[in-house]
Amino acid sequence: MDYVNLGRSGLKVSRLCLGTMTFGSSKWRPWVLDEKQSSGVIQASVDRGINFIDFADFYSIGASEEVVAKCLSGYQRQQLIYTTKCFYAMSQDVNDKGLSRKHIFDSIDNSLRRLKTDYVDLFMIHAFDPSTPIEETMRALYDIVLAGKARYIGASTMFAWQFAKMNEVARVNGWTTFSVMQCQLNAAYREEEREMIPYCMHEGIAVTPFSPLARGLLSGNADSLRNSSDQFTNFQYGDEVSRQIAAAVNRVALAKGVTSSQLALAWVLARKGVTSTLIGVETVEQLDANIAALDIEISEQELFEIDRHYTPCDVINDYVETRISRDPR
Repeated sequence: MDYVNLGRSGLKVSRLCLGTMTFGSSKWRPWVLDEKQSSGVIQASVDRGINFIDFADFYSIGASEEVVAKCLSGYQRQQLIYTTKCFYAMSQDVNDKGLSRKHIFDSIDNSLRRLKTDYVDLFMIHAFDPSTPIEETMRALYDIVLAGKARYIGASTMFAWQFAKMNEVARVNGWTTFSVMQCQLNAAYREEEREMIPYCMHEGIAVTPFSPLARGLLSGNADSLRNSSDQFTNFQYGDEVSRQIAAAVNRVALAKGVTSSQLALAWVLARKGVTSTLIGVETVEQLDANIAALDIEISEQELFEIDRHYTPCDVINDYVETRISRDPR
């Protein structure tokens, strides 16, 4: 396993980050693995050198944090990099969501309790909250760092201008700035390469993409449970351009003697500015295949065969509710 600095910080993280959305409770989503099914692959990830674990309170509405932390209880906490996130509604309570000072404080305390730890290495906001003043959110995050409950802060899923503005508010007030941006990036969705990733590279902010397989589209298995039951897969990647890109990934992978999933992951790892890529795995076999992708090199000709099908599209985040179908080249 390779390790790199998390942006300009001195923190070392593995080039692959274990996403935990697939672990927790199948009652939340049918493709989520329960504790008994989760433990083997979670422990194998750490045994193979992955030290970067990505949680969120919203995953299985808290059950994911509990299940994964239990599976990791036999490992030394200080050797693992715990990341968790807050923003999405955790109950029907009107204040149990968003980025208010109250919800951020409640969220970190609840996550620490579920994770059975007194700190997380990285605490992230899961999205931008237009109903809360930026100053309130950034001051709350700063106070969490001062309290020792988080060592670094980060953000996910927003427009580049929102992220830059939040960072600037923190900077001018002498508060903690963001060390990480977790954005969606894959061969079928590259809009973050226009503004978000260049901004992060300029500021020394780590980029940790999620969904390298485009929610399963680039896995080569269109009939998987995740692809057939995840409502966001078709919403975000149901257009002809995405299908053409998936076909190109499959063609190149076959010619190269690797799987579509491995090639899609290697594509993300090779992008400028990318620090560590989140992976979602269900089996140890999938885990080992993902780790093997670290050694895959993609030639310029192979990149061209994949990238030539891409056409611009609207940004994927919580603030774009209607997808505009894009036309193939």
